[in-house]
Amino acid sequence: MESSSRSSAAFHQMEINWDKLDKTKFYVVGAGIFTGVTVALYPVSLVKTRLQVASRDTAERSAISVIRSTLKSDGIPGLYRGFGTVITGAIPARVFFLTALETTKVAALKMVEPFRLSEPTEAAIANGVAGMTASLCAQTVFVPIDVISQKMMVQGYSGYEKYNGGLDVARRIIKSDGIRGLYRGFGLSVITYSPSSAVWWASYGSSQRVIWRLLGHGSGTEEAAPSPWTLVSVQAAGGIFAGAMTSCITTPLDTVKTRLQVMGHEKKLATREVVQKLISEEGWKGLYRGFGPRFFSMSAWGTSMILAYEYLSKNSLSLSLSLSLSHIYDS
Repeated sequence: MESSSRSSAAFHQMEINWDKLDKTKFYVVGAGIFTGVTVALYPVSLVKTRLQVASRDTAERSAISVIRSTLKSDGIPGLYRGFGTVITGAIPARVFFLTALETTKVAALKMVEPFRLSEPTEAAIANGVAGMTASLCAQTVFVPIDVISQKMMVQGYSGYEKYNGGLDVARRIIKSDGIRGLYRGFGLSVITYSPSSAVWWASYGSSQRVIWRLLGHGSGTEEAAPSPWTLVSVQAAGGIFAGAMTSCITTPLDTVKTRLQVMGHEKKLATREVVQKLISEEGWKGLYRGFGPRFFSMSAWGTSMILAYEYLSKNSLSLSLSLSLSHIYDS
């Protein structure tokens, strides 16, 4: 019993709780880490967006052709259109997201504990609830940034108008539709990103525990602390699995949302009309426009972000928790 308790304690300490983090370090270092990840993977988001909004007559119908066309016309900077807007809005959005994620996850875990569910199930429920709640909070900041950045991503592409920067986009939107124009597709964003976030975090939390069980951790026997390489490998595998699950489930919603957000004010369509147009042009597969880049993007984003997130969490620990971890593993 004592061995099982100690093993379980070590297993639980592979996750870091919100109340043990140095909040200043968490936010300051986190801003730098996540900005670096955004720089590395932003071009994938641009390619995915362009594929999703391409008309039937657009010549560039694959990710490779979009990249070639963009590089030919605008060079490397063309792959970063709208990047400044995204970075400006990303910091407050991530502050909202991470705070809501961590605090909700702690509360959700406490709520499910009395039900004595299996560990993967507890993790799936707690992480799913936390991911959905965090996404709901972040959408209030993220949607206007998303609307502006996506218009800049597709400007001059497939017949879309051109702009003189993010402020010009915002000015034109407000002039034609008012402030609510910046929240075009808000409902669909919530419907897309909240379940997407819930699926991602639930898949990540449960898959990690399944993998740890397969590796023999948390089984109730004496065990050494996992090596840093093992930790990173399990976290990366969980991120890839979560990204794959999420992209398969939510790509149709993301395609429709993107089309709604980039259309000009002179050709507004309802959600139902966007869906009907996509299906009439290409059948049901039209809803999976840009699936390849989105699959890669979500897997790459997920793996990179979760490794950065786990690194950030563990490096924001207070000294007292670091010592308690050492005590658990050395017992």
